[in-house]
Amino acid sequence: MTSGLWELVLNGVWITVQLLVLSALLATAVAFVAGIARTHRLWIVRFLAGFYTEVFRGTSALIMMFWVFFVMPTAFGRQLVPLWAGTLALGLTYGAYGAEVVRGAIAAVPQAQREAGIALSLTPWQRMRLVLLPQAVPEMIPPFSNLLVELLKGTALVSIMGMGDLAFSGNLIRLALQESTEIYTYILIIYFVLAFLLTRVMRGLEKNLKVRTGRTVRTATPEATAGSKAGAAA
Repeated sequence: MTSGLWELVLNGVWITVQLLVLSALLATAVAFVAGIARTHRLWIVRFLAGFYTEVFRGTSALIMMFWVFFVMPTAFGRQLVPLWAGTLALGLTYGAYGAEVVRGAIAAVPQAQREAGIALSLTPWQRMRLVLLPQAVPEMIPPFSNLLVELLKGTALVSIMGMGDLAFSGNLIRLALQESTEIYTYILIIYFVLAFLLTRVMRGLEKNLKVRTGRTVRTATPEATAGSKAGAAA
């Protein structure tokens, strides 16, 4: 490919990354709000959070994107640009999946930890912020990592709105060169590299969080092991 076509690909990568970051931020915020709401003591709060979760998990992200981009202007008289329409549709859809991750991780915290918070006279919000979430968040990282990769692949849906993301740029180049094998092979490789980088970052974040919360034991160095044996012998 020529340098001009590669520039088109790189521009598509940049738009894909922007969409990924924005929709991931929205999905994370929505996931925590809805996930925590599903553990609330008031039934109406749990019902509303559960209703949102079931609706957005049970609908197609593609149809949701159509609805946001084509139906909302008719219903509300306000047209969103493709970037924000894609961010809203993807963020709300994947936020619903993330809400179940948050709810499940919070529910998995041992009951004794909750009872300890009550014994210390902590308010429900203090128990959530100081006791439950610090223990639950490290357990959320692996499923969140999977959702982030799925979200990356879901960004290709914005090409239906004419947004110049990686998938849209690849299709333009295919039409220009009349070559499918080479172009889509490059696109597959680029998506794989992006996904691989995401999983590495999330795995590093998981290890860091578990070390901070004391969930893992650091491996002792040979020098430290030798020193401990010498101290025991003395």
